[in-house]
Amino acid sequence: MFYLPSYSPELNPEERLNADLKQAMGKRVPVRTKAKLRQTANEHIAMLEQSPERLMSFFQDPKVKYATG
Repeated sequence: MFYLPSYSPELNPEERLNADLKQAMGKRVPVRTKAKLRQTANEHIAMLEQSPERLMSFFQDPKVKYATG
């Protein structure tokens, strides 16, 4: 188990996932309700589950390779 620092100037894998989600959400039609926001986020995460190469790209920066074991 690796503990992530509370602050890190470089993006760690979790922050890269959040950035990917935010970017994808920004390209869609604006969501107006909490339920629609949740649905849209879940759809994006489900798409990522089907795209292991995209998930692995979050770990390719030498600064975060520690997280791959």
